[in-house]
Amino acid sequence: MRRGGALVVRGANGSGKTSLLRLLAGLLPPAAGSVRWSGRDVRADRESWGRAMRYVGHRDAVKPLLTVAENVAFQARMAGGGGALRVGAALEAFGLTALADAPARFLSAGQRRRTALARLLAAPAPVWLLDEPEAGLDSAAAAALAAVMAEHRAAGGVVVAAAHGEPGLAGAETLSLDP
Repeated sequence: MRRGGALVVRGANGSGKTSLLRLLAGLLPPAAGSVRWSGRDVRADRESWGRAMRYVGHRDAVKPLLTVAENVAFQARMAGGGGALRVGAALEAFGLTALADAPARFLSAGQRRRTALARLLAAPAPVWLLDEPEAGLDSAAAAALAAVMAEHRAAGGVVVAAAHGEPGLAGAETLSLDP
């Protein structure tokens, strides 16, 4: 896929959208062949691929005992950077600034999802693999996500999103997994 590109993967429940994203992320082995990034097998070169991509799955991986800000900062530290300025900007982009000190265990489903998505901005990577990124988001949060994805693509980033609806990826290619 070219820089700035986007792919929306569509299909009925159980059609393989999540499995495809997990395969692309290097979390599942392919039945045959390989998934390659910059000429390298993503499973053989996990360290390099881990720096190049971010995966946000159905389960948001938000740690309930950490605050919203701590969850976002943790991801930034794991990716090797992301100071307080980057964390603050990520929280602001998803309307989470007022919730920064709230323990994640008290968040609504939409707030948890926004926290998971904010980590994309705090720990930048060129490739985003997003499984149903709008799940649980209200219209304002969905608009924020669309804006963040547009900015990522404008900077040369790539987005691959599994979706039933319209994930706010203007001009995206579509891959249908329906028969």
